[in-house]
Amino acid sequence: MIDDDDTASSERATTSPEARKHGKLTLAIVLILGVAVGIVLVLVIESWQRSDDDKNVLVPVETTIPQAGGATTLPAAETAPPITPSPPAPDADDPLAGAVWPLPDSDTRYTDPVEAARGFAVDFVGFLDPVIGEFLVADSRSGEVEVRPSENGPATIVFVRKLADDDNWWVLGSASPNVIVQDPKVRAVVDSPLTVTGQAKVFEGNVQVELRADGVAEPLFAGFVTGGAGDEFGPFDGSFEFTDPGAGGGALMAIVPNAEDGGVLEAVVMRVFFDAD
Repeated sequence: MIDDDDTASSERATTSPEARKHGKLTLAIVLILGVAVGIVLVLVIESWQRSDDDKNVLVPVETTIPQAGGATTLPAAETAPPITPSPPAPDADDPLAGAVWPLPDSDTRYTDPVEAARGFAVDFVGFLDPVIGEFLVADSRSGEVEVRPSENGPATIVFVRKLADDDNWWVLGSASPNVIVQDPKVRAVVDSPLTVTGQAKVFEGNVQVELRADGVAEPLFAGFVTGGAGDEFGPFDGSFEFTDPGAGGGALMAIVPNAEDGGVLEAVVMRVFFDAD
């Protein structure tokens, strides 16, 4: 009777060198394929990369992964549209035309960018006792300041810039990662009726929309649009009529109200102009 150990020894002894070589080659191919799959996974992870501009936002890209029998394209992951700071003044002859705050014909001036952001948040937007962050430098003449309604509240990013050949700082507008106004664009010329579109993910989806003219306390219109609630963005769309104030500028505001104290949780403010015709 032949036991199992003798049988196994006999099989190993009769295995040809060519067979053993073929087995090693198969193992090597498997290892190479495993490494290749690992590299592809690393590329998928690294496809979330910083954009080429200075906005410091992550942008999704589509990634194609080769597979047997064809290629599979993974859709770009959902994320907030990028936050875009207001550009400088549109008129080279009037560098202060792009300022939302303070008004050029007022006596208010700021030599400290953080104080400019504070004044804008409290006196213009309506924050109540906000938490003001540090000045984050973009270049020698511009940067941003983070404003929150409380220590753990949502952030509003206030864009500040020196617009003239002096030490004064001006606010160009503000942005929020939870409210994105897609139309009209910054520095657009607007008239009535004005259609406002965008995306939001805020409590109950409610966003208050206002249009203000420079130097006028009462808004030209005030209304609400409804976007997404919770953690998912949802589109909003609203059309508003107003009396055209004539030539000049103003600000379009998309505000998330604070139901607890009547203040503001976060705000998008963008510079617009009115048609003189």
